[in-house]
Amino acid sequence: MWQIFKHFFSLGWVSFGGPAAHLGYFQRHFVQKLGWLKQERYAQLIALSQFLPGPGSSQVGFAIGYQRAGLLGGLTAFFAFTAPSFCIMFGIAIVNTSLTENLFYQSVIHALKLFAVVIVADAVLTMSKQFWQRQLGVVIGLASTVVMLIWPGISTQLLVLIAAAIIGCVQPSAPIDADNATGSELKPKWWALVVFGLLFVGLPLLASSNPLLSLFSDFFQAGALVFGGGHVVLPLLQEALVGQVSSDSFFLGYASAQAIPGPMFTLATFLGADLMPETPLIGALLATMAIFAPGLLLMVGFLSSWHGLMAKPRLAAAVSAVNAAVVGLLLSAWYSPIFVSSVLDAGDFAAVVVGYVLLRQLRVPVLFLVSGFCVFGVLSAMA
Repeated sequence: MWQIFKHFFSLGWVSFGGPAAHLGYFQRHFVQKLGWLKQERYAQLIALSQFLPGPGSSQVGFAIGYQRAGLLGGLTAFFAFTAPSFCIMFGIAIVNTSLTENLFYQSVIHALKLFAVVIVADAVLTMSKQFWQRQLGVVIGLASTVVMLIWPGISTQLLVLIAAAIIGCVQPSAPIDADNATGSELKPKWWALVVFGLLFVGLPLLASSNPLLSLFSDFFQAGALVFGGGHVVLPLLQEALVGQVSSDSFFLGYASAQAIPGPMFTLATFLGADLMPETPLIGALLATMAIFAPGLLLMVGFLSSWHGLMAKPRLAAAVSAVNAAVVGLLLSAWYSPIFVSSVLDAGDFAAVVVGYVLLRQLRVPVLFLVSGFCVFGVLSAMA
């Protein structure tokens, strides 16, 4: 359990760049470096997270820990990866705007976003070699990239994945290795799905009776309705908290969540603290637990059955096509928003090229690269 905590906690401090970048960090660390799971299994986890509401990268991290050491391992992975982001967002909520207006802070954050460009590029290249081996996979992946770049949005993403699954179903394929799944593993974990259903239906009915329940309900509903995670949670939380949080505070929290490492859903940490100024820690904890809970419960519910179903040839073919499409989605996310929002001039592009060569060709450890990009950010601020 300590190994799970150690690895996820260290990643939680350096995982800049949003959900797509997090998947890149996980792929490099747990698939390539540690060998905790095969590339095929990792792709299955990504595919499942795409079809469930909630924070996709956090769900994948939870699933990696779950496979390693059961439910306790999943929770350990989740808490370890989320803790750094929680602490930073809570600190920002306390000090408010003074930190985010600091020039050195902004420059270092910008440099670490450039580092995320490097990590995602590496993940796209690695995964494309695995899942674009067949001509059909290349066509599906590149078509997914083009469609997402022209018509960005969560509805488009879901349509792309559904279309890929349908195309895959009509193609002959061998079943994906499901680690000798038994019949019992074809059944979902009903207790998790029942808990999710009871909370989703029951919390709004009880919310008016207690302000803490009301806060938990608002964030739980938002987490249960967000497909794609990250930026998509913004309009839902705005609607849920209208009149409760000022626009300035809301967008300060949103901007901070994009700038720091870890999951963007820790925007809830900032908002929870802001909503309960007399007991900010309680508000932050409740809001954070509430917004992540739906996605984790659904992941527990479907994770085992998802692996077992992969032993069926048609489903395996569908998932193979979805994996190819997911690489295309990552490629489109690498360009927009990651690349276009991070690489602003020739100097930024040069830093990305150098970072990629150091990572891919010279195998420089990630920690040294993070430090190097931080130094680059400080020097940029001094120039």
